[in-house]
Amino acid sequence: MYKVFINDSPIIITSSTKKVNNFPNYLFKEIDIDDIVAKIYAKKLVGVNLYTTNLKTDWKSFTNTFKLIKAAGGLVLNPKKEILFILRNNTWDLPKGWIEIGETLEIAALREVKEECGITNLQLIKPLTTTYHIYHQKTLILKETHWFLMSSDNTNNLKPQLEEGITKAVFKDTKAINNALKNTYANIKLVYDTYKET
Repeated sequence: MYKVFINDSPIIITSSTKKVNNFPNYLFKEIDIDDIVAKIYAKKLVGVNLYTTNLKTDWKSFTNTFKLIKAAGGLVLNPKKEILFILRNNTWDLPKGWIEIGETLEIAALREVKEECGITNLQLIKPLTTTYHIYHQKTLILKETHWFLMSSDNTNNLKPQLEEGITKAVFKDTKAINNALKNTYANIKLVYDTYKET
């Protein structure tokens, strides 16, 4: 199964016939992807299930519809198991960014977290999940973000990367996390949920 968000509305591409939500169901081979995306942008759909009998082939077909950009980021824990959040454009987020030419996913994730938060002594623990979202920037872009669980014991003097629109970089406890999740993106909730399940 793949879950791709446009804002907070999911396009779920699945080979499972099990009903898990109230979104309309369509056969992947019978839909026009551009039409589905347009309907979500126009708020005529709040989510959709696309059923496929060949997930690998149809996922490739879906991704070929868009310009694909790969990114990497981290969910960072401090010794108190608090999580590092950034405030970017007045929305709580986790640090992430585009992968540069020649970088591995792991190196890109570590670099982006360091750059966006000014944090040091980062340790990469393990891969967490991969998220997908579509946005419009001259053309439709599908952003594929690879997330890693990280830790750092050097959490003083965090410096948000102001030129990237980041105004805060802070570690949050459970109560503060729950508040932040009310003002974040669906993909960030998905990353957090994946972490909680591990």
